[in-house]
Amino acid sequence: MKSYKSNNPSTVFRLLIFLIVFSVWSCDNPKVDSAASKQIEETVEVITNTKAPVILCFGNSLTEGYGLSSEESFPTLLQQYIDSLNYNYQVVNAGLSGETTTGGKGRLDWVLNNNVEIFILELGANDGLRGIPISETEQNLQDLIDTVRAKNTSIKIVLAGMQIPPNLGKEYTEDFKEIFPRLAEKNNTHLIPFLLKNVAGDPLLNQNDGIHPSAKGTKIVTNNVWEVLLPLLNKATIK
Repeated sequence: MKSYKSNNPSTVFRLLIFLIVFSVWSCDNPKVDSAASKQIEETVEVITNTKAPVILCFGNSLTEGYGLSSEESFPTLLQQYIDSLNYNYQVVNAGLSGETTTGGKGRLDWVLNNNVEIFILELGANDGLRGIPISETEQNLQDLIDTVRAKNTSIKIVLAGMQIPPNLGKEYTEDFKEIFPRLAEKNNTHLIPFLLKNVAGDPLLNQNDGIHPSAKGTKIVTNNVWEVLLPLLNKATIK
């Protein structure tokens, strides 16, 4: 196992990246177990009741839409994009603030079912902030991918790449960044290179706390996802 020396961010941009990732982690709270239970219940209900193929967005507060109305989260905006093209898909928001890759493993089995056609995996940032060993985070993400594939080998998986600040050192930062393209190549999944591209570090695209994407910033995040998602949609589902 590698050891990583800590150093301080050297630029304002890096500091803002740190604040973004820190906020994702800090959304965690003592009620996380009850929050997870509620999230699982709501997700299962939606997936069970829909007759349309499901696009399951599985992640942390960036997926949940922390600080935004439910109508402003990127899964909801994806639904609007899909509806505008008359595709018959149900986008399900399975984001949970404070979630780590370990936590995700604990609830994934509960929210997967045969209706899921596309699985968007957005986890790992909280692991990086906490300094969890790269090998552990990567193995957890691999386990999540394996669980999805074991459920249905035809599910299309989209892996959302994330970057972290260099507070644990340049080597750790670079190693963390490389987890996502490496896993995407290994597992033949689709990759969003960086979920927060063109949003991270821009105060005009974040909420008043300067940390979470604002409604405007979330539209850009949605476009980052949409660029990868659109080619995966099945034209046979057009209404």
